[in-house]
Amino acid sequence: MITRILFFALAVMVFISAPAAKAAEPIKVGAVLSVSGPASFLGEPERNTLLLLQDKINAQGGILGRPLEMIIYDDETEVNKAVLAADRLLKRDRVVAAIGGTTSGNTLAIMPKFASARIPLVSCAAAEKIVKPVNPWVFKTPQSDRHAVIKILEHAKSQGYKNIAIITVSDGFGQAGREVLMELIPAHGMNVAADEIYGPKDTDMTPQLTKIRGLNPDAIVCWGTNPGPAVIARNRVQLAMDTPLYMSHGVASKRFIELAGDAAEGLILPAGRLAVADQLSEDHPQKAVLQAYIQEYEARFNTEVSTFGGYAYDALTLIVEAVRRAGEATPQAIRDHLEEIHGFVATGGIFELSAEDHNGLDERAFVIVRIAGGDWELVSD
Repeated sequence: MITRILFFALAVMVFISAPAAKAAEPIKVGAVLSVSGPASFLGEPERNTLLLLQDKINAQGGILGRPLEMIIYDDETEVNKAVLAADRLLKRDRVVAAIGGTTSGNTLAIMPKFASARIPLVSCAAAEKIVKPVNPWVFKTPQSDRHAVIKILEHAKSQGYKNIAIITVSDGFGQAGREVLMELIPAHGMNVAADEIYGPKDTDMTPQLTKIRGLNPDAIVCWGTNPGPAVIARNRVQLAMDTPLYMSHGVASKRFIELAGDAAEGLILPAGRLAVADQLSEDHPQKAVLQAYIQEYEARFNTEVSTFGGYAYDALTLIVEAVRRAGEATPQAIRDHLEEIHGFVATGGIFELSAEDHNGLDERAFVIVRIAGGDWELVSD
């Protein structure tokens, strides 16, 4: 009799504990980021942000009563290592969603793998071709290069500039931006006065700038990520050029100002509102989100927050929102509910995702900023 009672008691315990154990299984979200290598100034704040959010979410009880487990791999800013990391997330770690890559080139290399595996990928890179045409399984959080170009050209037009020279880096981000510049400059009634290209590892762009100076454009648009744009800014000063110079949103971090030094003064670029959060009106819908992120990040890591870390913040919070809306953490449910997120206030803007738009932002997500006194100054909202 005692044996039967013990057996029955054990059976009840197993029956009760099985669902609890299942509920406690972590929700695994992967990330492929450039934490080291040339793009580390982008990838490190992205990694830090994901760890910050993981701990915050878990301290608040997790998602649907389950802990969040971030599995983060460093691709060292190398395409091949990004591909290997993607394979590992899909085949060994079996994540339900992923974030990355940091750069456009690495994202374009890994996104077919996630699409083939039917695992949603939310990129932290900006190139428009990541989401255009729409891939059902691929999303991205940075504002698109098209929207940055529109913002730059609108400002240039307001200044009366007609002839625009461009200088772009020969990587995925740079050439995606070049394509949009070549399309939209004529569409805005302007002329492409020069079309120069530099390599990601080039350390002197005076030949390209000398050629541009000879063509006497009204303004120059540089499209790239560090360190190239900082070199161009310094070379421009060395050549005593006074032609207005616009930068892309690819340098919207204090790291660019550090690299360019005094040569950064006066340069204009489109940026997300994170860079000028303290200059926004008190009633701006993003201000509270931005201030909370800044405070939490800087308190934990004792360094200034970065726009690029914000891309990772948005990626993970969108995934978490999709899981909560779905009531389950399956890849298909996450994908489906990402497309249904509207009016979602985040660091990069207010997301309006849909089946036709896997970025959910437009040029209104950008502001125009000027570098003044080694910091960002809001020019126009």
